[in-house]
Parts: sequence; structure tokens; C-alpha cells
Amino acid sequence: MAQENTNESIRMVLIGPPGAGKGTQAPNLVEKFKAAHLATGDMLRSQVAKGTPLGVEAKKIMDKGGLVSDEIMVNMIKDELLNNEACKNGFILDGFPRTIPQAEKLDQMLAEQGRPLEKAVELKVDDELLVARITGRLVHPPSGRSYHTLFNPPKKEMTDDITGEALVQRSDDNADALKKRLQAYHDQTEPIVDFYKKTGIWAGVDASQPPTTVWQSILKALGKN
Repeated sequence: MAQENTNESIRMVLIGPPGAGKGTQAPNLVEKFKAAHLATGDMLRSQVAKGTPLGVEAKKIMDKGGLVSDEIMVNMIKDELLNNEACKNGFILDGFPRTIPQAEKLDQMLAEQGRPLEKAVELKVDDELLVARITGRLVHPPSGRSYHTLFNPPKKEMTDDITGEALVQRSDDNADALKKRLQAYHDQTEPIVDFYKKTGIWAGVDASQPPTTVWQSILKALGKN
């Protein structure tokens, strides 16, 4: 069934390299539109933990060190759209699609559901700034809240402001690992930007600005401010 497109619904893809601020801005989008944040890594872990048919299939592949197929990922998103109540007001896709074939499969599935994407927002930041951002990043694993030793420090050192629980630095949040992740992003995911530019739904946002400014720029790009 086609979803009614009201002013306060959104169907979008959030694109950006590691450290661009997707983890900061996605909760703002969820709060504003009461939509579902479909972070594909979280969805995959959830399906595996629940032992769903898709999760079982994905686990077999991951246990062998393989990459989960585009088909499985698209079906997981389809499952969320059908069964996640939050998706009635739309969705923010984060971490998918990463390649043009994935984008094409996603478009086909959403067209069949009558829920085509409205926007693909790219958070644009220079690699040098990303290295500075990432190497100081601290995370509260249960909630996904992120802090930064310089740019957004917690009130108490290494402690989550809300729960008082310990913060951690991810093992791959170091300069060497980040440079590899950035190269992979440029090689694999940047073609997605061209794909969405051609479809006319792309919008670029300067994500080197303060988070509040980036948020206003995202709303402007969505035509929702």
C-alpha cells in the first residue's frame, strides 16, 4: 500500500564517510519525523540475535567470513518496512546502499511497495578533519550515543552523561584503520552519490560545521525546516 506523503514523514538515505556525523544526526531525524532509523549493521545483528530465517541465513555467511548478499539486506529492509511500526512515518536508511547494484535493488523494492525514496542526503567532510574527529570519538555502546574528547566531551571523563555508564573507544577508531575505511568509502560508496544525483534526489550538506548548523542544513535540504 502506498504511504501517504505528509509534511512530517520522510523516506531518505543518509550518506557519509566514517565520522561525518551520521550517528549524531540520525537521532535528530528520528525525533523530528518519528520515523525508523534503519542502520543496516544494527538490523543485521538484530536479525541474527532473533534467529529469524534471514538472520540464520546471514549468520551462515558471516561465520564463513563472507559478505551478506544484497538480496538478504534488501529483504531485511523490506521486513522492517512491513513489521516495524515506526516505519509508518517513514525511514532513515544508514549504511545501505553502499554500491550501485544495492541502490538499484533498493529502488525496485521500494517502488513495489509504493514508498520511493524522497531524498539522499550526503554529509560532506574532508578526510583530514575526519581523522581528527574519529581518533577522539567515544561511544556509549548500549545506546549508540557518541562523544568526542575535544569537540563534544562528556560532562565526566569517559562516562555517559545520561546513564553514568562507561564510554569506550572503538578498536577501529584509529588513524591507520580510518584511512583504510575512508579509502573503501571513496572507492565503493561515492559512486552512489552520482547515482542519486542522476535520479534528482541528492542533496549535499557541509558536515564540517557545528552539529546544530548541520542539522538546520539537513532540514533545509529536505525542505522540512
